[in-house]
Amino acid sequence: MLILNAWKRLSAKQLGFVIQAFSLVAIFFEGYDQGVMGGVNASPRYVQEVGIGLPDGTVTNVTKQGGIISIYYLGAIAGCFVGGWIADRIGRINGLFLGAIFALVGGALQAATQSASFILVARVVTGFGTGALTGITPVLISEVSNAQHRGGMLGYVFIANYLGISLAYWLSFGLAFIDNGYSDIRWRFLLAFQCIPALLLLGGIKLLPDSPRFLASKGRLQEAKEVLEHIRGNAGVDVEVEFQEICAMAEHSEPNSPVEFVKILSGFGGRHYAPHLARRAWLCIWLQIMASWTGITAVTAYSPVLLRQAGYSTLKQNGLAGGLNTIGIIGTIISAQIVDRIGRRICLMGGATGLALVNLIAAILYEVSLQNPSISGSIAPAAVTMLFLFNLVYASTWGTVAFLVPTEIFPSDLRAQGNGFGITGWALGVGMTTLVNPIMFSVLKSRTYFLFAGLNLCWIPIVFFFYPETANRSLESIEAMFSSSSPLFKSMEKAYWSGKEGLDATVAQEVEQEKGSSYVEERV
Repeated sequence: MLILNAWKRLSAKQLGFVIQAFSLVAIFFEGYDQGVMGGVNASPRYVQEVGIGLPDGTVTNVTKQGGIISIYYLGAIAGCFVGGWIADRIGRINGLFLGAIFALVGGALQAATQSASFILVARVVTGFGTGALTGITPVLISEVSNAQHRGGMLGYVFIANYLGISLAYWLSFGLAFIDNGYSDIRWRFLLAFQCIPALLLLGGIKLLPDSPRFLASKGRLQEAKEVLEHIRGNAGVDVEVEFQEICAMAEHSEPNSPVEFVKILSGFGGRHYAPHLARRAWLCIWLQIMASWTGITAVTAYSPVLLRQAGYSTLKQNGLAGGLNTIGIIGTIISAQIVDRIGRRICLMGGATGLALVNLIAAILYEVSLQNPSISGSIAPAAVTMLFLFNLVYASTWGTVAFLVPTEIFPSDLRAQGNGFGITGWALGVGMTTLVNPIMFSVLKSRTYFLFAGLNLCWIPIVFFFYPETANRSLESIEAMFSSSSPLFKSMEKAYWSGKEGLDATVAQEVEQEKGSSYVEERV
């Protein structure tokens, strides 16, 4: 018990750092597993082991290759909902612990692969764990952060996503030199390495306190207030007001079932205090699908193929692929600085505009290179620059916001499971694109980028008309947006300001009448 309460001896700054550190580890696992298959697919021994190509590493069955990659995301869909339900029932920390167990087992099974069927099962298990971790971690960060820095906090955590992807590529680059690339260790070590962050989570995640909003939703108000005051570093008026808002929302908390997501999607899983849950769910799903179809999966998983089309040698392909993902770290740092300042909507619309332009220029450059091979060498640096710009723009906008918004628009007792809709959109979008990307690039080659450019232009009006602004707004006040019967942004804004005035008045009255701990004592 003393060990489990060790967080109480930390300062607010130290506790915040520790929470972020373990969140970084959880997201690092997701990033690493997302990026690792690029290096694994480049290993001739793996290609032969799972029966997708020739002994020299040439892939002849691109559909089977894409299937092995994409089936992982089916496990992620199950994991995000089951893990989210568990996190809403027994806590964010317990949910992360169980997710880490599946991640560890799945990583070990992938490293021990003996056939295509073997790795298919292993990928599903790993996906289940990753879905739980990716679904719960942003919720924990969202619930412990204050309204003014919530986006930035999550932005810094998602640096780990690119760290994971980048490390996967750099390890692949180094391991390719063993036996000229014809070694089992080249791909088995890559897959086994992901067990390390899972072990770190299992060893330390239980030392953290749970989210004050989860504790309040379960009626554990004294614990919720203690954690909130510790995280904020004081027990002043602002913290008391925040606590009153949390308690006001927690009074309406209801237990949910494992199949709540089906009811919500169909429009039957409503709450009298949280209307239009189906609309929120579809906003989350489509936001992540749109993010996946910006072209990010093509750049992440198939950058070696694109670099080969640009005329680079195998050595340069691997090195540039690692650098390409490393640039995402810089983009995520930029995101952490701007997402709370300029808002979620501007980030999404501005990002889509930038990505459309980069995709268009990259497509033109690659097309010119294909039509005029004699000048491909001079065009290649410009084409590669577009790939780097793409990752920078995506990481600084869509890469964070697409994971942030789903953690903000659901009530506390449904937030982890509600965030599962966002992870489902991510799994569907990424799974779909990784399945069809090999086919698209095989048939259309780099002309695929024209398609991505057009899709990014389509995302701009969708965001403008239908997505709410959640920056600098408390999680409890955001609830007022969805009291509007209209799904349009303008109507949601009007409902927000009307509802916020009522919430502020109620909270102010309660703070005035029930100062000190009496509010808590009456409900404990």
